[in-house]
Amino acid sequence: MNNDVREALHRSQLIDLTTTGRRSGLPRRIEIFLHDEDGVLFITGMPRRDRTRDWIHNITADPNVIVHLKKGIEADVPAAARIIPDPHEARPLIEAAARRWRRDDVDDMIAHSPLIVLTAATAPDA
Repeated sequence: MNNDVREALHRSQLIDLTTTGRRSGLPRRIEIFLHDEDGVLFITGMPRRDRTRDWIHNITADPNVIVHLKKGIEADVPAAARIIPDPHEARPLIEAAARRWRRDDVDDMIAHSPLIVLTAATAPDA
């Protein structure tokens, strides 16, 4: 991964995320917001009590994802996703997202929002 892509990856921004369908095995692509907080890449969402999102189910089955950068620089970055179920680990990341979104329902977000941390695959620069 070259430095331009690495730097772009660590800017909070709207991206596309491709997961692998847990049943179909087919690629599933969604538009979502990527956050960077002190070098930690993560994705969360609005709280929802009624169901778990499909992309979380897909990541549970296969944590290999592709982050598609599309603002400023275009690149497809393979990554590993780790679901964060622990509220203590989730709190600083959810608080960062809540600040960006000007939300004050952090406890509700911790209880009912999806949260994954991404580790980009490292490859030699081309």
